[in-house]
Amino acid sequence: MKITDIKIRLVAKENDRLKAVASVVFDECFVLHDIKIIDGKLGLFIAMPSRKTPDGEYKDIAHPLNTETRDNINREVLAAYKKAIEEGSEQKAE
Repeated sequence: MKITDIKIRLVAKENDRLKAVASVVFDECFVLHDIKIIDGKLGLFIAMPSRKTPDGEYKDIAHPLNTETRDNINREVLAAYKKAIEEGSEQKAE
């Protein structure tokens, strides 16, 4: 699957680990919303959309099935985020 569009929505809260939320379009026919861009102890990373289970754990709703796909999504989303930061607004990357 090829990433054909990425939209970044920056989060404006100070001192918040959540920096932005991304929507990724694959092959111009499938979209994955609510990918979180988080500033962790080791730097920025993405978290797939998830929901909280009754026992308090979080489970991904959708996620890549292999490392190659996860790495590609991670690389493209973080690049779009960095571009959005530079431009200071919502960013569309192709």
